[in-house]
Parts: sequence; C-alpha cells; structure tokens
Amino acid sequence: MKSHFPLIGVTLDSELPATEDRAGYSRFPWYAIRQNYMDMIAACGGLPVALGHDASQAAAMVARLDGLVVTGGAFDVPPDLYGASDQHASVQTKPRRTVAETDLIHAAMARGIPILGICGGMQLLAVMMGGWLVQHIPDTYPAALAHEQPNPRDEAGHAVNVVAGTHLARLVGQDRLAVNSSHHQAVGDAGRAVICATAPDGIVEAIELPGHPFCIGVQWHPEFGISAGDRLLFEGLIDAARQIRT
Repeated sequence: MKSHFPLIGVTLDSELPATEDRAGYSRFPWYAIRQNYMDMIAACGGLPVALGHDASQAAAMVARLDGLVVTGGAFDVPPDLYGASDQHASVQTKPRRTVAETDLIHAAMARGIPILGICGGMQLLAVMMGGWLVQHIPDTYPAALAHEQPNPRDEAGHAVNVVAGTHLARLVGQDRLAVNSSHHQAVGDAGRAVICATAPDGIVEAIELPGHPFCIGVQWHPEFGISAGDRLLFEGLIDAARQIRT
C-alpha cells in the first residue's frame, strides 16, 4: 500500500573540504542543506529526501519521486549555459551540482511531476526554459532594491507583486507578498516560462511553466515561512505531488 506522504526530492548544496585556512564541517567534500527546507516539506505533508549530485543517477532518482525541489545556495548558474561570453567577477559556479540539477529537472519534466525552484533553482529553471540571467544586479540596475537584504533572512526584505491569473496567484490567494531576499543575480528573460511575480523595482521574482501540472520558480526562500503565502506554495506542491501518488 502506498504511503499518503508524497516523496519529495530536495537537492543538496556541496562544499569544499575544510582546511587550515577554510572552515567547514569536514576535511572531506560534504553535502549541506538548511534544516528548514526539510521541515517545511514535512510540515506540509511531504516526505523529504535528499538528492546527491551524481547526474548518472538523476533519472533513477526521479523515477521514485512524486515531486522535486531545487534549492538555492551561494553559487551561480554558469553563464555559458545561457550564451554569455563574459563572466562577472562576482560569479561563482558549482558545475557538478548544476549538471546534476539540470538532469533532475529534465527527468522531472519528462515524468510530469511537480517542480519547485527556489532562488538559484528558479534561475536554473529560467535558463533551461531558454532564458538568460543578469549576472550582477547592482551593475545592471544601480537603483534596484537591496536584493541581498541587510537584515536577517528569516525576516522580510521587500514585497513582491503577484501577477493575477497565474498559477502562483491561485495558490497564494494574494496579489502582494512579503518575502526575504538573498540574491545578486536575476532573471533577465524567462524564455518559455511566464513571469508571475515582480519586485517593486521590476526585478523578476517568480516564474511558472504553462501546461505543466506544477512548475514554479521563486526568487525568495519560502522555506522560511515569512508569510502565509510561503506555506501555501509548499502545500500546493505537496497537493500536486499527491496526485502523482493516486
């Protein structure tokens, strides 16, 4: 008998070994994830499971999942993936992680299971949909809000305006949400995806893929539960994943 808890895959971050000059959890390469990603999924009725970065196993992992969450982290999508010839000095990449996440998303889309991209996960979704990224917001938009907010990440940094009639709007039931903000890059073009939320300065804050049961990317970190809309987003993911199980 199948469990009523949908199995939700959550991508991990990867970190370099600790050295005398660099602090860290281990002197060997290690995976990392904040606890609140897993806690929010569990609180909303899902069964979270961590996914490593072996791209050769991506299809096999997704075959067992009911939903996929692509998390954020302190790194960037490689600019060559969206055709940029130059790389900004601030850009830091984790190619092995990006390759694995790309394959996981491809497999999830092929199966039609729900996908939630968070922060860098949203940016990767946009690139995979044929879009491109602004590599450093302050250089391109000097009058933009502080998208790397100075206050703690478990507090709101600014508001976003939700586009009426979108999947995101139906899920959260509001046209404005308070969100946290921790990113120096932004979606410049969403490709085949649809923009479903923006910041007051015009920066893209959420995208979704029409025709997919649930494929949404948000630039903020809803796992912190800043507003009621954050939990409703995860509940929507779990509800969509539950349909996969039935």
